[in-house]
Amino acid sequence: MRIGVFSVLYQNLPFEEALDIIAESGATAVEIGSGGYPGSQHCPVDDLLESQNKRNEYLKAVESRGLIISALSCHYEPLHPDIKLAHESDLIFRKSVRLAEMLAVPVVNVLSSLPAGSESDTKPNWVTCPWPPHFLEILDYQWDQVGIPYWREAAKFAVAHDVKIGVEMHPGMLIYNVETLLRMREAAGPALGCNFDPSHLFWNGVDPVLAIRNLGDAIVHVHGKDSYVDPYNTAVNGCNDHKPYSQIPDRSWIFRSIGYGHDTKFWKDFVSALRLV
Repeated sequence: MRIGVFSVLYQNLPFEEALDIIAESGATAVEIGSGGYPGSQHCPVDDLLESQNKRNEYLKAVESRGLIISALSCHYEPLHPDIKLAHESDLIFRKSVRLAEMLAVPVVNVLSSLPAGSESDTKPNWVTCPWPPHFLEILDYQWDQVGIPYWREAAKFAVAHDVKIGVEMHPGMLIYNVETLLRMREAAGPALGCNFDPSHLFWNGVDPVLAIRNLGDAIVHVHGKDSYVDPYNTAVNGCNDHKPYSQIPDRSWIFRSIGYGHDTKFWKDFVSALRLV
């Protein structure tokens, strides 16, 4: 197990300056955005795909500082009903997988994305309950006609390039908890795994330690992120909260630095559970 830093935190800095800060922090791994929502400020994907010399220089910059690349990350929208956006997302994913193989990076991290509710819809539709009955029809469409076919083929592509897919369980996406992650893994195969991020699990009432035990070797990468669930606001309004993150006093939950949402005891249990799998 290694502790790493997502270089997107320092995307305003040149790549090597960011690596210096990461190495000086004591981390021994770096995760790098390769497009989509994380951007690709530190990863000129097309240049690296085309040039062995540039790949060698890139790896030298990382390895000379005692670091490894733990993952490339390209969270985006391959299941989106906007065909142009979905195609762009798929292209970014496939380029990231190819580059990961060339750089000997074991994992490409993603979001599952979310389909529309039907072929005629123009926006994704996240279903949170089984009634009225049309919600179940939406789920059947999203899983059977869009989600499973896409990620099954994506997993085959990853296998061909000796790379694992790390899906972050994220609300508003097709895969958002242990059950949905394992359902897709069963359909797509073991190349599709979990990039385990506990921050959203907290406010959904999930115990991350138990989630780790249930996922087991499906976990291929981990994000150390914390969140705080406000007991008063949650008691009044529940946990699904659309208010801007800037409205901290009014929100049911907020992101926090590790230790400011959950104490040291939790994080010790968290790491201990990861060591067991």
